[in-house]
Amino acid sequence: MSKIYLDNAATTKLDEEVFNAMLPFLKEEFGNPSSIHSFGRKTRTAIESARKLVAKYLNVTPAEIFFTSGGTEADNMAIVEAIETYGIKHAISSKIEHHAVEHTLATLEKEGKVKVSWVNLDTNGNVDLNHLEELLKNNERSLVSLMHANNEIGTLLPIKKVGELCEKYNALFHSDTVQTMGHYKLDLQNLKVHFVTCAAHKFHGPKGVGFLYINHNVKIKPFINGGAQERNMRGGTENVYGIVGLAKAFELANEHMDEHQSHIRGLKSYMKGQLEKNIEGMDFNGETGENGLYTVLNCRFPHHPDAEMLLFNLDIAGIAASGGSACSSGSNQGSHVLRGIGIDMSRPSVRFSFSKYNTKEEIDSVVKKLKEMFAVTAKA
Repeated sequence: MSKIYLDNAATTKLDEEVFNAMLPFLKEEFGNPSSIHSFGRKTRTAIESARKLVAKYLNVTPAEIFFTSGGTEADNMAIVEAIETYGIKHAISSKIEHHAVEHTLATLEKEGKVKVSWVNLDTNGNVDLNHLEELLKNNERSLVSLMHANNEIGTLLPIKKVGELCEKYNALFHSDTVQTMGHYKLDLQNLKVHFVTCAAHKFHGPKGVGFLYINHNVKIKPFINGGAQERNMRGGTENVYGIVGLAKAFELANEHMDEHQSHIRGLKSYMKGQLEKNIEGMDFNGETGENGLYTVLNCRFPHHPDAEMLLFNLDIAGIAASGGSACSSGSNQGSHVLRGIGIDMSRPSVRFSFSKYNTKEEIDSVVKKLKEMFAVTAKA
């Protein structure tokens, strides 16, 4: 049975060119970048070349890029250290943020370090900009943490407008850009944002590596102590082959972005149309048009007696996707994102997410399988 992978928002397949770029640093080029001999100098050069390449595509300086273990660490680093360094007592976020943000802020609030306000959202997960301005206006200097694209429903933040509001009220602005980095051109010189985050495995790079962009006007304390790595901001020997892989994947993503966007947008639009045509009562969560992330389609299916088994049955059929509805056992509360925008949790929701490797034939196979599943329900 051939398998179909439609869970690219969770992770993506490593590109062969990326693997080949990493390979020498997994074998021959093994020096510690902090060593002053030739072995160390070789790996140090590779890291700094990667930093320059990332900075080039984001239109920033290399000194503003700090390599991390991934998006979660980068989010934590930005939030925790911004609050501590600047004595921030008020943060603004939303109830549909990734847990790397939501749980971090909730923990800091529980510890009495910050008060968190949750901005209002509409039923598609769009931020109420008027409410955001009200929160900024009526509180002391704030840290705003709002993701550029939601990882479950794909709704995009008007990041430029939010940045301008933050600048107006002297707020620090952090945006989790894990789902958009490598998928959209981000010119950070033209965005009023202080921190953005990246995880390489979201655009066909390796797992366990990412970066945090810190605007040069912001100075925060180190997140991990123990060494002078990353300009004294993150102690610990660098993940050299991971960083090299991230840079290569980022280069490929940016150089072929228009081509990949066109292909993936076509797949998403085609699948949406085919589902609407073949399954009565189909709905979709979040923004599915231009205000939505082109790699994600979150589908809300009709009521199904085996709703909690839908993902399992897809997996048995060789189809990988991810879910977003509550299990009837009550042990799983379901997607906090869908609950956060008031979606009917009694109906099964499935997130399908696409990459450059997916094909129209795969979409046809998935729609056919789903049609069979819901046809059985209708007859019953």
